[in-house]
Formats: sequence, C-alpha cells, structure tokens
Amino acid sequence: MADRAIGTVVEGMARKARAAADALMDVRQEKINRALLIMAKMLVGEQTRLKRENARDLARGRAKGLSGAMLDRLTLSDKAIASMVDGLRTLTRLDSPVGTAYDRRVRPNGLKIEKRRVPIGVVAIIYESRPNVTVDAGAICLKSQNAVILRGGSEAFHSNMALVKLFGRALSQAGLPADAIQLIPTTDRAAVDHMLGLSELIDLVIPRGGETLIRAVVEKSRIPVIKHYKGVCHIFVSRHADMKTALPVVVNAKVQRPGVCNAMETLLIDTKLADAKKRVLIDVLLDKGVVLYGDAGCRRLSRRVKKASEADWYAEYLDLRLAVRCVDGVDAAVAHINRYGSRHTDAIVSASAKECERFVTRVDSASVMTNTSTRFSDGGEYGMGCEIGISTDKLHARGPMGVEDLTTYKWVVRGRGQVRS
Repeated sequence: MADRAIGTVVEGMARKARAAADALMDVRQEKINRALLIMAKMLVGEQTRLKRENARDLARGRAKGLSGAMLDRLTLSDKAIASMVDGLRTLTRLDSPVGTAYDRRVRPNGLKIEKRRVPIGVVAIIYESRPNVTVDAGAICLKSQNAVILRGGSEAFHSNMALVKLFGRALSQAGLPADAIQLIPTTDRAAVDHMLGLSELIDLVIPRGGETLIRAVVEKSRIPVIKHYKGVCHIFVSRHADMKTALPVVVNAKVQRPGVCNAMETLLIDTKLADAKKRVLIDVLLDKGVVLYGDAGCRRLSRRVKKASEADWYAEYLDLRLAVRCVDGVDAAVAHINRYGSRHTDAIVSASAKECERFVTRVDSASVMTNTSTRFSDGGEYGMGCEIGISTDKLHARGPMGVEDLTTYKWVVRGRGQVRS
C-alpha cells in the first residue's frame, strides 16, 4: 500500500472512531455489558478458528527466530483465551465511572458546581506480540465509552485481525457502532506515523511494548502519550525475611513468566542476611536455569554467579537472566531502586512491619509491594477485570490502568440566571 493510501485509510479510521466516540457518550451500560458478554461467548465458540489464525503467526514467529519468551507471549493458548473471557465477564460486573458526579459545591451566588466523569474520546493503542491485548484494550475502552484504534505488532497480525472481527460482530449485535473498535489493517510502519499526527481526531496514545517502540512513539507523537518505558522490577530480601516466604516469592517473580514487564529483573539481598540463607536464594534461582549477574558480595557465595556490570543494574532482560546485589539494609535498597529502577513495580520481603512501611513510603514506584511477587502488578490481579497498560508516569494515570483511568472530567455549572459583576 502506498504511503498516501495508508494515510487516507488511517485518517478515515480516525474519523469513524470520532463518530463512534460521539455516539458512545450517552450509551447505557447495559448495552456495553451485553457487547462484552457476546464477545466472551464468541471467544469460546470461535476458539478453533482463533487458534488456526494464531498458528499462522506462531509459524512466522518461529521462522523469524523469535525467542521462547516472545513466542509464549504470542500464543493464544486455552489458558490465554480463558483469561480473556474471564476479563470480559469481570468488566461487566464493574460499575462504570462515566457520568459519576463528585466534588460538588454551591457558591455564595447560588451557582451549583460539580465535576463529572466523562470518556476521553478516541484512544490509539500501539502494542507488540500479545494478542490478548487486543481484547483487553478493546474491552476497557468500550467499558469506559471510548472508541479505540488498535495497532498490533506484525508478529500477531492474523490473530489480531480475527479478534477485532469478532469484536465488530459483538458490537453490531449489541446495537453499538462497530467502528468503536478498529484495527489498522496493515503492518506498514507508515501507518503509525500517520496516526500519531492526527491530534484533531485522536485524544490519547498508549504504547505497549519494548522500550525502543515506546520511545519512538513519544518522539513522533503530536498526541498526549501515557506509557512506561520498561519494567526493571526489584525484590529486596531483608535480614528480617522469613525464608519460607522469600523463596517462593523470588522464584515466582523471575521464573513464572520472565518475558513480561512485571517480572523481577534485580534481586537485592540484605548484607546482614545469614550467608546460608543468601546461598539458598542464589542456588534455587541457578537451579531453575536463571543466569545470575552479581556484585562481589554475591559472587563470593557461588562461583556460578557471573560478574555484573553497571549496565546490569539498569537491564530489563525479559528472559531467565537476573542481576543480584548485596545491599546494607532497607535504606540502601531504596536508594538502589530509586536510582536504577523504572518506577514500575518493586517489592520487599520482610517480617518487620516497620521496615515494610519504610520501604513502601520511600520507594517511588507505581506499585510497591510487601511479601508478595511483583507478578501481581496487573489489572486483572488488582480486580480491574483487565488492563489497558501500565503507566509509570505521574500525571493522569499511574500503575495498571483500568476503566477509570480512561476517563477525564468536565465541570458542570448550574445557575438561575446569575451574571458576573
């Protein structure tokens, strides 16, 4: 497709999305919930066809040499489809914030003033690999009465196209505009460039994927962007840690799904934790196939630990690799995290409530956890049904973003003919 033709297609989609967003502003939630339930039923009924389309993407991915972790993120397994279905159904049980009035006040002149939650409008979402994002993003945008333009990665093109076609059918059956959820029908990168310039039609861009993708979007976009660049997540195991808690938490955070943004990338170990306990932590990770890059204190505990460089403290491996460092107590752990971390998700394992509270207060991250795995940093796990992404920004939204994070507000002022003197 020629560059001019791509631009025409993308602008046409944006105009349709704007019209759909306008139509969704006063739609009843019953209709939206019906569309979500129809989509959930279709995912189950069309599972064989979805897997067939997904197999085409997996075959291309293997031919291109994608890593095992990337292929895992790309796979529409029974578990992945069941998770999407569960997310859709959970969303229908959530109250919508749209239309909620708050911060009411009455002025001395009798004016009644309030804020009201409203949709953002048209959202563009650019993402890589994971086709489940297609369903999560479409569903959350719909629940919050926004229209969405999706641009998935080329590696999941056939899976994404199949999922969006299902969404279109579900919307139509529920009596909603099918253009409320659209997918750019080309893998040409020129489409993204065109879309990022449509500031009069698109209200917000959310990129999900690798740091290179996100930085490119931020640099090119004329539209506000909510993002996180990477997930350099830490766990600090304190001298006060219960090892029965620490071991499964640390293993889960690194090993369960190493290719996702909330997997642990650096393990910090208190220097005053007993050497025998430190070795158990290190050995259990090594025995799980994790390659460790450590400082001198950690290398002393095992010859299998490789020497860490300064770059390792900043690294997002997304693989069975992990940086390990010994630090002198909670304050040193906080200092390391606030210097090298990405403000995504960080955790402490400690039996000391006072120490946990100090960690929670001083770590400047979107999610801060005590005595649990960083893998819980997820919209579904937070009871949000599913998530649109994770933000490490501090303005508008932070952490896993759900329905409320895709709304803004308007001021509503009611008078009886008052004029300003």
